Amino acid sequence: MSDFVIFTDSGCDIAPEILSSWGVYHRDLNFRFEGDEKEYSNADMNSNEFYAKMREGGVAKTSAVNVETFASAFEELLAEGKDILYIGFSSGLSTTFNSARIAAQQVAEKYPERKIITIDTLAASAGQGLILKLALDKKNAGATIEEVAEYTENIKLKISIWFTVDDLVYLKRGGRVSPTAAFFGNMLGIKPILHMDNEGHLIPLSKVRGRKTSIMALADKYGELSTELGGANIFISHGDCIADAEYLAELLKTRYGATVDLITNVGTVIGAHSGPGTLAFFFVGKHR
Repeated sequence: MSDFVIFTDSGCDIAPEILSSWGVYHRDLNFRFEGDEKEYSNADMNSNEFYAKMREGGVAKTSAVNVETFASAFEELLAEGKDILYIGFSSGLSTTFNSARIAAQQVAEKYPERKIITIDTLAASAGQGLILKLALDKKNAGATIEEVAEYTENIKLKISIWFTVDDLVYLKRGGRVSPTAAFFGNMLGIKPILHMDNEGHLIPLSKVRGRKTSIMALADKYGELSTELGGANIFISHGDCIADAEYLAELLKTRYGATVDLITNVGTVIGAHSGPGTLAFFFVGKHR
């Protein structure tokens, strides 16, 4: 059986040291603050500093991983005799997956004896990370690259993905809410509940009043949709609001006896568009 590796990108919001411990390769998306000439990767700035800059009014712009970066990394692995399964950031939010797909086609021509498979998770943040972890578990159980790829395609639209944000101004910048809705929503304490759909787009589904109510609404979704009620495979990510992430984890434990496997940071890619105070929640469900 041919050796293969799993490859991803920083859209998964899994810390590089964790990816390394999992044996997963990755490349970073980058960001730049308006008025700053320097371009950063996730590794260049910790999340506390990033969100502090946003709270001070900084506007961050993100850029996808380019074809050349992926091609170079892929070719190095293929030359070592390894096959590659790339599990990437939603094509509905970034061109990163398309860059990886093009790079895979380019290097495959030079290494026809090797296998390189690309999968669009249609997910983001630790939702992509959870899909990645489930694929890795399958690999570690002895599955072939084709079996892991098929499993990943089958499971990806069963990862339920839910978000809430603390300040509507960031969604206003991205055109997801109108300036008027953002102004009155913030004034009235309105918090949106957002969902990632089957096309990999982040869409608002409902609104509640108050931060704690929005967190309880996320917990409600677990009760409605989970196929592993009280079980494992739950990830939470947060934009510099660890207390809220821990509150959600405690709600899940108290209500459902469920234990959260991983609490991680919402990275710069999603955080640039959703802002500090973003809280995201991911689990295996009946559907997205």
